[in-house]
Amino acid sequence: MEAHLHTMSNLFAQLGLPADPTAIDDFISAHRPLGSGVALYRAPFWTATQRAFLKEEIIEDADWAGVIDELNARLS
Repeated sequence: MEAHLHTMSNLFAQLGLPADPTAIDDFISAHRPLGSGVALYRAPFWTATQRAFLKEEIIEDADWAGVIDELNARLS
């Protein structure tokens, strides 16, 4: 089975957030830096649904994991 590569815009749309590049940059600027040792899915700015999605995708190393890791790096 071929893995799908998701973009940052796809991830933000999946999370129900504005997904255009400016909105993504604004979100990251508003929420960084993520405290050291804080798992991305535990950040206080996520809804319960967003948190569950992020946690599940990372734990399962699903096809969203790469772009979630990228978001984590950009928030650090």
